[in-house]
Amino acid sequence: MTDTAKEIDPARLEQMLRIAPFHAWLDLRIKSATADRIEIEMPWREEIISNPMIGSAHGGVLATLIDLTGLYALNAQGTQAKATADLRVDFHRPATSGPLIATGQVVKVGRQISVAETRVTGPDGKLLASGRGAYVCGG
Repeated sequence: MTDTAKEIDPARLEQMLRIAPFHAWLDLRIKSATADRIEIEMPWREEIISNPMIGSAHGGVLATLIDLTGLYALNAQGTQAKATADLRVDFHRPATSGPLIATGQVVKVGRQISVAETRVTGPDGKLLASGRGAYVCGG
């Protein structure tokens, strides 16, 4: 965290998160947020299923959770993350029930680009997907 960065209250983070209609539709909720770590929860929705044979969620939903959680991990500790510059996602197993829990932490804060990593787990705590994002930052 930079000297000028200031942690954001979790209630304010939740308000920021839900401004976007897509985030509100996903019904994302901040479970916890500190300068070191953030947890975002998404309830299961039948509309996210892309493989009805096994009832698994579309990978884009998991990638969205990784992207947003990384960005909000930076925002929670006071870094002004504005947009995603790069995103890497690894899918480990199908997501077939919820809620989905995304846990993110800051890897590095830079003047122009900052990096965060995220793990998405299912209700049983098993790892579903993980990833790392690079985000455009600054005033």
